[in-house]
Amino acid sequence: MPFINCAEATLGTYVPNLDMPWDKNRALHLARRIGLGASMTDLNNALNQAPDSLVDSLIDIAVNLPLAPEPEWAFWQLSDYSPIESERNQQIVDQYTIWNIRWLNDIKNNGLRDRMSWFWHNHFVTRLESYACPSWMYQYHKLLQQHALGNFKDFVYDMGITPAMLIFLNNIQNTQFDTNENYARELYELFTLGVDNGYTQMDITETARAITGWSGIDVNDLCGTVEFVAAFWDAGEKTIFGQTGNWGYQDVIDILFEQRALEISEYICGKIYRHFVNPKEDEQIIVELAEVFRNNNWEIAPVMRTLFKSAHFFDEAHIGTVIPGHIEYFFMFLNEVGYENIDELNYFIGISADEFDQRMFNPTDVSGWPGNRNWITSSTLPYRWEGIQNIMAYFYQVQNMTLEPLRELAIALSSSSETDPSIVSRAVIDHFLPKGLQFDIEYEEALKVFKAEVPENYFENGQWNLNWEYAPAQVYLLLVHLATLPEFQLK
Repeated sequence: MPFINCAEATLGTYVPNLDMPWDKNRALHLARRIGLGASMTDLNNALNQAPDSLVDSLIDIAVNLPLAPEPEWAFWQLSDYSPIESERNQQIVDQYTIWNIRWLNDIKNNGLRDRMSWFWHNHFVTRLESYACPSWMYQYHKLLQQHALGNFKDFVYDMGITPAMLIFLNNIQNTQFDTNENYARELYELFTLGVDNGYTQMDITETARAITGWSGIDVNDLCGTVEFVAAFWDAGEKTIFGQTGNWGYQDVIDILFEQRALEISEYICGKIYRHFVNPKEDEQIIVELAEVFRNNNWEIAPVMRTLFKSAHFFDEAHIGTVIPGHIEYFFMFLNEVGYENIDELNYFIGISADEFDQRMFNPTDVSGWPGNRNWITSSTLPYRWEGIQNIMAYFYQVQNMTLEPLRELAIALSSSSETDPSIVSRAVIDHFLPKGLQFDIEYEEALKVFKAEVPENYFENGQWNLNWEYAPAQVYLLLVHLATLPEFQLK
């Protein structure tokens, strides 16, 4: 069955009106795409601002957010570790764990900056299992945060010579004596142009020659810096995209962005669109975004401002069209319930996602996680259902055997004095399901779950409300039910 992008709104700034009001549904849509959901407090604050001002504020915060603090082992080589193998291995594992927790917290809590660092992680893919050095992992991650909303051309240049990428795509082995085309090919095919889009095999071959020389590594003390070695560089003449000269690495990047600007801008903006707006592209909108990208000298932030402030982004057709990855899915739930941030739980979410093909610092392959519908399989669906239940059970234990956050959420969505369970149930449903449920009978089935074993007469005579002792358990049962519905996967 083909998918159709039905949005009619343009890239012009969104101005709320009767047909497209600035309401909780659109505020939550923005929160889920520019970050990973929002608490009721944050949503209410958002509704008190004009959407364009809100977007500017959120992007300004993201642009100015400090990088994760540099760990003491940021530039350690193997000689800096314990000479005892078992101790050294434990140190390395501990450093991996520390940084996984650090980034998981940033992804969950830092809004667009780390939403983008995660996005670029799946674009400029490296795999930790290929280079196995905590210091190189940190330096790679630093680039993802540093350039998340910065200059894309600078990003491409820096990424190509960071040790994690040099090792993963074999450019460290690329010398004038024995060229390796792996990075040259992926530079065009995956990182800037797209498959078979404006380059030839000869361009790849000549580019590989131009980017030789980044091979200076101490093989007796790994995990240190990788230096450019002039003796390994091919100093001969090369022709790349019709330009002939004695090109080196910087020249390759300059020529690429000069000669293939249109292709780069449309390819990258298409990828941003599919991730943040709708898996089904709107080609005209992407063309317009690409022009913004080029006109702003490859700065990423102006593209995101234009996109998130647009009427097109807030079009009803885009709400509830994206299936997030496992980590994003659970973090969104945590944020939207309003659960407190707990390092231990965030780490367990990352570890569990690892078992279902979303392993941090190790995307599936060089092309990254396929994403969207590929997250849903016969094995991942039960995992996601049970994960929601397990998260609530975890907080039940750590919060003195209570489910009070669920009561508080239901009250915020309706009212503490509300005595009609159908109103409360629908409010919770429509909060977590971007487009609600399609049929009245589905709301009725959910209502039965929410009523649980409370005698019907308590509802009929108005005795029941959300202050009841068992009301949080009713919300829990409703969320367990909702988590099993297909609509719950959409954000």
